[in-house]
Amino acid sequence: MLDYDVVIIGCGPVGGLAANLLGKAGVRTLVVERVAEPHPLPRAVHIDHEVMRLFQSAGLVDRVSSLVRDTQGHMHIGADGGVIRYMGTAGRPRPFGWSGDYFFYQPELEAVLREGLGRFAEVDLRLGVECLGIDQDARGVRLRLAAPEGETVVSARWVIACDGASSPTRKALGVVLDDLDFEEPWLVVDAEVDGPLVFPGFHHVPEGADLQQLSIMLCDPRRPATIVPGRGNHRRWEFMLLPGEDETTLDADAVEALVAPWVGSAPSRIVRATTYRFHGLIAETWKVGRVFLAGDAAHQTPPFFGQGMCHGMRDVANLAWKLERVLSGTAPDGLLNGYQQEREPQVRSVIASAVEAGRYICMLDPVRAAERDAEMRARQGDPVRTAADLITPIRGLTLDSPGAGKRFIQPSVRLAQQEGLLDDATGGGLVILSRGEQGGVEPTLLQRLRIRHFRIGMDLEDAAGDLGRWLDEHQADAVLLRPDFYVFGTASGTGAVSGLARDFRHAVAAEETLCPA
Repeated sequence: MLDYDVVIIGCGPVGGLAANLLGKAGVRTLVVERVAEPHPLPRAVHIDHEVMRLFQSAGLVDRVSSLVRDTQGHMHIGADGGVIRYMGTAGRPRPFGWSGDYFFYQPELEAVLREGLGRFAEVDLRLGVECLGIDQDARGVRLRLAAPEGETVVSARWVIACDGASSPTRKALGVVLDDLDFEEPWLVVDAEVDGPLVFPGFHHVPEGADLQQLSIMLCDPRRPATIVPGRGNHRRWEFMLLPGEDETTLDADAVEALVAPWVGSAPSRIVRATTYRFHGLIAETWKVGRVFLAGDAAHQTPPFFGQGMCHGMRDVANLAWKLERVLSGTAPDGLLNGYQQEREPQVRSVIASAVEAGRYICMLDPVRAAERDAEMRARQGDPVRTAADLITPIRGLTLDSPGAGKRFIQPSVRLAQQEGLLDDATGGGLVILSRGEQGGVEPTLLQRLRIRHFRIGMDLEDAAGDLGRWLDEHQADAVLLRPDFYVFGTASGTGAVSGLARDFRHAVAAEETLCPA
């Protein structure tokens, strides 16, 4: 017998969420992390409603929600101090159950994720342990580990490498990165500020938008910059390094001078100042045999919409439910073959949008910047109204039916006299929602596939009518939700429920031949 079902390399936020999802599913999991304590300084700062929904499914959202700052999205300011793009959520509905943008302090989040693993007897967390090498064959994977007490070897069926942008695992596997031709050096400054920030000279701010609650991109050719509203009194600035500058030319006094106009008279303290190169990079292969790459090991996104870590969370959510199905024997190994096919188009789409934004944000020519501002103001009706709109539907394990591949809504519902969000009511997993009585349901088929079926208006009370409206908009009587909350497919008419179950069974079987294992 193999020692574990899954080994996760790296226990940052992405690896930590993967371990919590697998632990909740009862999967025997080992997590190895070469650093004994979470990194003490902030790095990633933003998550969206989809990630909060994943924390909800992992049973961690109450703890996480007490540590995050609920904000209003993104605003881009032109060279003249006026708004040229607004992707704000003020006054907008929350169809997915959570707000579109939250800011957090990474050391706190990592601590919550590690503490969460203590709930599961199936999860073994080993800190201060480094993976030295991986060997694999058709049966499983063997990992050579270095720990303070000496070297050891463990075995598993699958490995998820969440070991960061420099990923030793990716390098050892010989996987190369596709460079999307974006690399800009920026100075990142984190500070504690005991008071509101100052925004001198801003104008044409949309009604209801609160500058203290927005991530603001300054498209100023004199020095492009970003201002981020972190949780509590944490604030972040990102300043583009100008030609001729590098980390050696900006001393502590220079950093203070960059931040000072925005702090005003509020007491403040610089926590860290470091330089990064903002990249657009994607691994050419995300699965090598039984080893998966996830998070920054698989892709690196310019931070202009705050989606870098969100991508990694979606990666492991996609893998976790499929691994659980394969390991429980309710799906063939081939279910895992579509991982990159489903995830990469989403990642590429967002990176393309972030690179496009980066190019106009980083514009240093004043004449071109003025032309850019006029052009962007002329197309304020852009259908991408919030950062959430950047996330495209998935294509892979889905039906060719209305709504397939979309993220499903999460309204408040009532089940057995208890009111709450949809996922809490259904318990997650594979779920079919249908209008009232649907004929031709095959209970044994649903049981065999472990699909829960809820009838809207009977099992679930849809008080606000959100579920019914969604079905109306997609001309459907039933919808099958995947455990990662994407729509597998919709169907109409008598037998819609059992039809979706059979379609899912056939689609999973077809994944076996999708691509080589």
